[in-house]
Amino acid sequence: MIKLSPSILAADPLNLGKAAQMAHAAGCDELHFDVMDGHFVPNLTFGPHILKAMKKQTPDIVYDVHLMLTDPITFVDSYAEAGADIITVHAEANDWLDAARKIRALGLKAGVSLKPGTPADALMGCVQLFDRVLLMTVEPGFGGQKLMPDVLVKAKQLREMGFTGDIEADGGISPSNMTLLTEAGVEVLVMGTGFFKAEDPMAVAKAVHAL
Repeated sequence: MIKLSPSILAADPLNLGKAAQMAHAAGCDELHFDVMDGHFVPNLTFGPHILKAMKKQTPDIVYDVHLMLTDPITFVDSYAEAGADIITVHAEANDWLDAARKIRALGLKAGVSLKPGTPADALMGCVQLFDRVLLMTVEPGFGGQKLMPDVLVKAKQLREMGFTGDIEADGGISPSNMTLLTEAGVEVLVMGTGFFKAEDPMAVAKAVHAL
């Protein structure tokens, strides 16, 4: 079954707890929690205290924490303690392999993300260290961008490299293009405005699960 991981970045910032509860009630598999440092990407988002509060209020959903940080290893412990279930680091960041090993040592699932311009073979020789690979289908930093379909070839390339974990995609994903992604081999869809701004978010979740 295809999984849906709504991006909390697209929710009403004054009602993040309610947004998490709504996503869970709608049947979403995960909640995507974007962390940006204003340096690796030109935006600032959520600290671990926000995650901790959301985890306390809605503990039964999987928290998929995406660290868009220059030095992710510095923050792995903080987000793990706050309640992350999956932590994804970027292959373009500093010490990303050491950060991934630290994530696994803490008993969490480790992910790695590739920006649109980073080839799949950047993971050659280390791909089995990860439980999932997150393909950025836009330049990370802001929501509302248009999906770059050329990025999706990386899903096939990852399988050819022997990767057996989840392939996730993030950026510009909506009900109108989600079939394109799943046909390319993507198994976890990160959806921001396409979910939280939908007239019927539950119907979006059902449509994803029916793919």
